[in-house]
Amino acid sequence: MVEQPWEREAVIRHSQRLQQSFLHWVGRPLLVHEGSAAEFAQALFEAPFVVVSHGTEADPIFNYGNRQALTLWELDWETFTHMPSRQSAPPIEQESRAQLLAEAKQQGYISNYRGIRRSHTHRSFWIENVILWDLLDEQQQPCGQAAQFSQWTYLQ
Repeated sequence: MVEQPWEREAVIRHSQRLQQSFLHWVGRPLLVHEGSAAEFAQALFEAPFVVVSHGTEADPIFNYGNRQALTLWELDWETFTHMPSRQSAPPIEQESRAQLLAEAKQQGYISNYRGIRRSHTHRSFWIENVILWDLLDEQQQPCGQAAQFSQWTYLQ
């Protein structure tokens, strides 16, 4: 049997970081869920909204995308989690995306962002009412950034 992403210990731990960091910055849970950390990881992966995150590399790589994100970007887990996050936006959007990331890093989080993104097959879509926040590890040190949104509209 193939192991699902949410069953991996690293993903379970990362799901907790997503939840705790969101709660820290935004003041409410990313997902209301009672149960074990493993059950939360599965619920977040199966949530009806998009959640993505990247690390702190010089050219950050996605390290998480829930099922809705994988569907939207038309990729599987392994491919998505090896892709530089900048590739999620078309070249014309790179500058505004970089400004967004810098702003969120300064403030801890931003909300109501709107921008254009592009799937693996170059299908473009608007993302709206995006919340972008800094991820904190267990020692409250920055370890990446994450985004959550539930509104998108295809352009073609």
